[in-house]
Amino acid sequence: MTASSRARVASSFTIVKGAMIDETYAVFTAWDFARTKRENLTRLREENFIGASTGTWLRDVAKVIHRRFEPEGRDRALVLLAKNGCDIEVWKPLLLWHITRDEFLARDFLIHWLFSAFDAGVYRVRPEELHDHLKSIGKRGGVVRRAWSETTVKRVAAGLLKMAVDFGLLRGTLVKEFSSYHLPEPSFLYLLHAMRDEQRSPRRVIDAPDWRLFMMRPSDVEREILRLHQFRRLDYQVAGSLVQLTLPCASSREYAERMVA
Repeated sequence: MTASSRARVASSFTIVKGAMIDETYAVFTAWDFARTKRENLTRLREENFIGASTGTWLRDVAKVIHRRFEPEGRDRALVLLAKNGCDIEVWKPLLLWHITRDEFLARDFLIHWLFSAFDAGVYRVRPEELHDHLKSIGKRGGVVRRAWSETTVKRVAAGLLKMAVDFGLLRGTLVKEFSSYHLPEPSFLYLLHAMRDEQRSPRRVIDAPDWRLFMMRPSDVEREILRLHQFRRLDYQVAGSLVQLTLPCASSREYAERMVA
């Protein structure tokens, strides 16, 4: 299966298993680039260097990481940051962005449902309010390989809201409320580089739907860019319809290396 086709698969398994923030950070901290992905995950299952409480959970961690990430390619910068001790509060939003490269359900939920609720001024959200959205994912390009039962729909809805809590976008237990989320400056700059890698055009970077993952509108993105321009962390020039954005590094990987230098 190609990366593009895999990115459209709505995997209930990975969502139900959760964000796995601490586990992923621990695995990537110990990642050995001299070994293949398979060899690294075999070592994880054999040595349990993350201290998983059960063998089942250890296998689940390995399966989810195998499904979500390509450490030798697209996700190498994320691994390098963990290996070099990047502050986890800076690393977490980058993890979320990297997860949504392949996690259709997480990306679809955050960009199309949660952000829409946030943008409409909704204060509280409940799992049952997400059910109709999940039942219509095929209309938005998602591929469900096997029809979901009502129980699966409920578990996926709860898992998605729990993931939003884990990443600090929501707070609460049974009833979730929007939290006052702020994207750390180093994370914002990394994401600017990463989106520039993909989008190229400065205007397309500012307007990218990816910012909705962090409950940010284009106006919020531009406001932060202007602030960073003021402090000479980047250069931003606008002349009519022409937009020029000059970032500190040539790529997200180069910026990641600078972040932990």
